[in-house]
Amino acid sequence: MSYFAAQRDTSTNGSCVRSTRRKVLLAGAGAVLAGAFGWGAARPNPYYDGPQSDHFDGERFFNPGSPMRTNLIDFIQMRLTNESAEWPQSFPSGEKDRPPPRVGGRDLRVSFVGHATFLIQLAGLNILTDPVLSERASPISYTGPKRVNDPGIAFDDLPKIDVVLLSHNHYDHMDETTIKRLVARDRPRFIVPLGNDTILRAFATDIDVSAFDWGDETDVSPDVAIRLHQAHHWSARGVRDRRMALWAAFSLRTPAGNIYFAGDTGYADGSHFRAARDGAGPFRLALLPIGAYDPRWFMSYSHQDPEEAVAAFGDLEAENAIAYHWGTFKLTGEPIDEPPALLAEALQARDIDPKRFVAPRPGETWKAS
Repeated sequence: MSYFAAQRDTSTNGSCVRSTRRKVLLAGAGAVLAGAFGWGAARPNPYYDGPQSDHFDGERFFNPGSPMRTNLIDFIQMRLTNESAEWPQSFPSGEKDRPPPRVGGRDLRVSFVGHATFLIQLAGLNILTDPVLSERASPISYTGPKRVNDPGIAFDDLPKIDVVLLSHNHYDHMDETTIKRLVARDRPRFIVPLGNDTILRAFATDIDVSAFDWGDETDVSPDVAIRLHQAHHWSARGVRDRRMALWAAFSLRTPAGNIYFAGDTGYADGSHFRAARDGAGPFRLALLPIGAYDPRWFMSYSHQDPEEAVAAFGDLEAENAIAYHWGTFKLTGEPIDEPPALLAEALQARDIDPKRFVAPRPGETWKAS
């Protein structure tokens, strides 16, 4: 989707008009995108006040050894010059899941709700990841990326949610409306990276939320523990809060096996995946993003492509994987159905059984065999 376009006119007057429009366009784009993507003047961190570390400088979080070099001008250039494939207005999956109230013992049931939202059922717990069930992934209700398919589980069909894993604060992963509904109905425990607890308490003052750093671990039941891991990403929710809340991946240590949820991440050198494998593996199942990667010169820092997702699958040494972050919200330039096609090619190139790394549509489920 291209938000910006210049008028074509070969006349002198047309060139002047085009130039004026372009100046107005760039000025307006700067204001809008600064708000949407957090490029703006610095201010004291409103979310987190803690000691410096190898990924926090006292004001902002960062990926160690991997500074983010793209800026607002790069973003505008990308939007103006990148050829973006058209998406259909509707891309229904045809599937709807009505999950059971609970799954016990060593059974494992994972339902794909859409984008980065999964319902993970195991050991008597219902765990939801990055819950976004609203129509748009946007700070504005009437504009911004709009769903092209319904959630694979309707909100009213969700079982009682015990735990929510929230990877970071971008609007396609942290949805105020969905969070408020979950708090009002179920009062689940939210597990979030540092600083995101402050944001959530602004949504719901009585929310049960615990914030952790990379490497921290917490028990959510006598049988299940959650650990936070480095992801290669960034954060912003407003005009001046870029990288002021942390981002993370998660691992789950459970009787049904260890599970990895990547949140939102670029591949970088893959070291964060290998560190998770060493610290929390082996993994029975890995949930890995495969979409929102085009163009690579701009998006590679934040989002891995399907080939990199297969590399991450190898780094994690996971038995199985489920792909997500494609086919629901149009965020970047690739065609809607390209990510699973490229995933299939990457698996074939590495001689990996495609049944081990699947790309479901919303409403489809994965059960441990």
